[in-house]
Amino acid sequence: MSWFKKVLGSDKKETLDKGLEKSNRSFFDKMSRAVVGKSKVDDEVLDELEEILITSDVGVDTTIKIIERIEDRVARDKYVGSDELDRILREEIMALLSENKTEDYEGLNIPVLPNGDPYVIMVVGVNGVGKTTTIGKLAYQLKSKGKKVVLGAGDTFRAAAVDQLIIWSEKTGVPIVKQAMGSDPASVAFDTVQSAKAQGADVVLLDTAGRLHNKINLMNELSKIKRVMQKVIPDAPHDVMLVLDGSTGQNAFEQAKQFTQATEVSSLAITKLDGTAKGGVVIGISDQFNIPVKYIGVGEGMDDLQIFNKAEFVDSFFKKN
Repeated sequence: MSWFKKVLGSDKKETLDKGLEKSNRSFFDKMSRAVVGKSKVDDEVLDELEEILITSDVGVDTTIKIIERIEDRVARDKYVGSDELDRILREEIMALLSENKTEDYEGLNIPVLPNGDPYVIMVVGVNGVGKTTTIGKLAYQLKSKGKKVVLGAGDTFRAAAVDQLIIWSEKTGVPIVKQAMGSDPASVAFDTVQSAKAQGADVVLLDTAGRLHNKINLMNELSKIKRVMQKVIPDAPHDVMLVLDGSTGQNAFEQAKQFTQATEVSSLAITKLDGTAKGGVVIGISDQFNIPVKYIGVGEGMDDLQIFNKAEFVDSFFKKN
C-alpha cells in the first residue's frame, strides 16, 4: 500500500485517483504522443509540454512558471531523458505549489473561538457550481465529527436554492434558518448567526446568492451581509469560501478573479473534478490566487468532498497507471 493510502485511507485515495482519472488519462495520452521517439527533453518536447499544460487548463501564467522551472532543471542536469519527464514535472509542480504561501488545510478541525461563538463560513459562488451541494456535504461531514451545525438559506432569490438546502437540512439532520423568497439576504444572515449563537452551535454555513450581475452590486451585497452578521458576532464571517466548478476550466479562473475583486475570499472549494479532464485548473488556481484550496469534489457521495492536499493531488493527477 502506498504512503498516501496509509495516511489518507485506502478508500479516499482510490476515490481521488478515480475522480482525477479523466484528467490523468487525457494528460498522459498527450504526453506519450509528445515524447514518442524522443530520448531526451529538448525544446520541441518542452513546446509540446507547454501546449499540453495549457490545454489541461493549468493556465498560461502557471504553465510558463512550470516550463521555466523544467528548463532550468534540464540546463542544470545537462541531460534529462524523456522517460524522466513525468517525475520531474511532478516534482516541479509540487515545489511550485509548496511555494505559493498557502498551507494544506488541516482537516475538519474548525477553530474553537475564545468567546464560544460559532465559526461562521460564508459560502459564495455563481449558480450551478455546486455551492449548495458543497454546503450540504460539508454539513454532513462536520456533524459526523460531532460538530453542531446551523445552515442559513441566504440565497433568497432562487426558490430552488432554498428548497435544495432544505433537502440537505433534512438529509443531514442539521437545522436551517430561512425566510420568505425575496427577503433581504442580510436579514437571513442576521437571523442565522443569532439562532446559531443561541443554540450554542459550533459552525454556521451560510449560503449566498449566486449572482455575478456586476461587481459593485455583488460587493455591496456581500459587504452588507458581513456588517449585519457582525452586529451579533463581531469578527464574522471567519471564512469566505468561494466554490468553483472545475469542469468549466478557464471560466473558473474568471469567476475567481471576479469574486476576489468583490470580496475578501479566504478559501476555495473546487467541485465536479470527477466528470472532467480539466483537473489542471486546481493547480493553476492554487498558484495564481494564493488562496488555500480547502476542498475538492471528486464524486457524488457524501464523503467525496475531500480535503485538498497538494501532495496527494499531484500524486493522483500524475499517477502512471
